[in-house]
Amino acid sequence: MALRSRGTQLVSNLLSRHAGWALCSSRGMAGHDLHAAFTPLQQQFIDREEQFGAHNYHPLPVVLNRGKGVFMWDVDGKRYFDFLSGYSAVNQGHCHPKIIDAMIQQAQKLTLTSRAFFNDALGEYEEYITKLFGYDKVLPMNTGVEGGETAIKLARRWGYDVKGVPKYEAKILFARNNFWGRTTSAVSSSTDPESYEGFGPFMPGFEIIPYNDVGALQQKLEEDPNIVAFMVEPIQGEAGVVVPQDGYLKQCQQLLHKHKALLIADEVQTGLCRTGKMLCSEWDGVKPDITILGKALSGGTMPVSAVLADNEVMLTIGRGQHGSTYGGNPVAARVAIASLQVLIDEKCAENAERLGPIFRQHIMDIGSPLIQTVRGRGLLNAIVVDPEAKVEAMDICLKLAQEGLLTKPTHRNIIRLAPPLIISEQQLDEAVGIIKKVFASL
Repeated sequence: MALRSRGTQLVSNLLSRHAGWALCSSRGMAGHDLHAAFTPLQQQFIDREEQFGAHNYHPLPVVLNRGKGVFMWDVDGKRYFDFLSGYSAVNQGHCHPKIIDAMIQQAQKLTLTSRAFFNDALGEYEEYITKLFGYDKVLPMNTGVEGGETAIKLARRWGYDVKGVPKYEAKILFARNNFWGRTTSAVSSSTDPESYEGFGPFMPGFEIIPYNDVGALQQKLEEDPNIVAFMVEPIQGEAGVVVPQDGYLKQCQQLLHKHKALLIADEVQTGLCRTGKMLCSEWDGVKPDITILGKALSGGTMPVSAVLADNEVMLTIGRGQHGSTYGGNPVAARVAIASLQVLIDEKCAENAERLGPIFRQHIMDIGSPLIQTVRGRGLLNAIVVDPEAKVEAMDICLKLAQEGLLTKPTHRNIIRLAPPLIISEQQLDEAVGIIKKVFASL
């Protein structure tokens, strides 16, 4: 497999470098142990998780128990701005009353039928979401990574049935530094040793090209007629909010269609108004062949994801060939409709588009030598900290938490900042004040 052809020395170097980061980042400002909570009460909750839970996450040492709108509160009653939004799952704000009401009302009637039977909520949801986004069909799933897996299956099946690729020779391209989950398929497409190392053997038929490089895509398509799709994030979130050049997706789709291949847009994090449009792909005037949604599709209340495509693609999978016990359950259907309606009714895309440039300018105006640049679109943004500085992103996130603003770093020197899209300009200014205070203290 092309992705795994790197030399063992390269992998060793990457792992050594990553291990060094993990070691130093386990202690934040002034050697603060990230397992040590800010208060004794919170430490009790953290100790319990450490003892009985798998150690597969590295949270900040704050224990939360309530959320409303753009704020969360810890078990000691301290209030924080939420500038992570559940990795963009809480675009509508915490515990939005319309979404919670839809959930409660349906949960009191019928929660699950499985797809062995019809229910009276699913069809209404399917009609609503397909008409909203302009697709023929939707395939409902639960998590974002399940959406990615579904899109891959659809693309492969389309490749065999429609494009005529020889049996089991279909290939799918991914962008370097992509992130779409932690399943074996997702880590097979990863270029991050933390994601894939120790979890092989890997999924065949996946190949990597550079992000934001139309020429690399063209070369691959010209070389290999068995490529059936390119799965890509319109903006790479986990990589550090990397925004491609204008027109990137449009040029990609034009090339893909020329070579009879599909554009799969992973909009799990960038979709649903986060970047100032309902879908980030709209910035390029593109309707992807397959669009994957998740996260904010439930307003942060439960796992709900969706794969949208037209009949030529969607109907290649027949009855009984793909599904999920919980996918399309009645509660998810009602919650998803309400979540989408809130985004529209409360003009979340317009708010993100308006406040995004204001926020980025305010951060640049801080004038800190630690801030190398600010990048993003809408309310999906990142501060890139000078990599030569002695202060790391985790140090800054710990200080921000102490001052009442919660977020997490992505990589050693990048801070992702993505508040709920219902945030007001006054609240944004208050949050910027916290960020300014922290950078001034450093």
